[in-house]
Amino acid sequence: MHDVYASATLAELKTHLASQSTSEIRQALIAHFLQHCCYENADQWNKAVRLCEALAIVGWGEHEPVQAVRGRFFNGNPETAFFNRYSQRRYVDAIWSKRKTGLTMEQGRTVYHASPDLPGKAATGDDTVVVECIQDIPLLSQRNWIPKNPISIGRVISNCYPESEAFVERVKELQVLLDERMAPEQYGSAIDRIIIRYHLSHASMGSKTNFIILNEDIRISTSALAKRLSTMHTAQEIKENGYFLRKRHDFGNFSRARGRMKIDLRYRRAPRSGGAAVGCLPGQPHHPRGENEHLGSIQVGSLT
Repeated sequence: MHDVYASATLAELKTHLASQSTSEIRQALIAHFLQHCCYENADQWNKAVRLCEALAIVGWGEHEPVQAVRGRFFNGNPETAFFNRYSQRRYVDAIWSKRKTGLTMEQGRTVYHASPDLPGKAATGDDTVVVECIQDIPLLSQRNWIPKNPISIGRVISNCYPESEAFVERVKELQVLLDERMAPEQYGSAIDRIIIRYHLSHASMGSKTNFIILNEDIRISTSALAKRLSTMHTAQEIKENGYFLRKRHDFGNFSRARGRMKIDLRYRRAPRSGGAAVGCLPGQPHHPRGENEHLGSIQVGSLT
């Protein structure tokens, strides 16, 4: 396994794997992965990542493919996890704590998710015992990916107005159908994820966020949007109503190295009883139903 762990590029890894029997190397890779999927330190996580990369190349055979992802927790600390093609977590996932001399997995934020490939090991919660092991090693993330539905839809803030709740549920249904019915094996390997994040107007705990939508396809900074908003409403109106002028959508750049791009969508609050939608610019249409303005655009049953 030394050549698998030491491969500097995916091209080197592919060359090494091509020189061996696929069935034999797959069996060896699976055996080593099942030893490292319950990692306890950075070195073990990094080995699991390289093994996932190798298995993505030779195939997982009868075993469930997973992808090793290094992300970032809300507080900025690293997060590591394995996901299957349905975005379900498998094996160990962990939030890491920074120390002066390196990183260690965090007690109370490390859990184990059951996997069909380790049927004798039950899932554990945040009471999973973690033995501190500080290592000054950068955490790796998988450089290739398993076949899966590339479209991931989720909202940024969990709060919303009641009239948006039906839309939220429909989006969840849509995501399940996309995961189940897309045929990722036919799409090639250029794209890992198209991440669609939607932002809903909301109010909670005395604060409000009510988007006013600018349907113009222009590049404009948030500071410029704020200045423009100040010409439309008084400072008191902006503060009391939580107004934010935002573009309907923002498209991020596609990263070839990561196979990812991000799209942000924003929606104003819909009318509750036939009145004008909150956040309408002059001349913008409003929807008279008590639904969110975007609810009617999702026809879940039509997906084939």
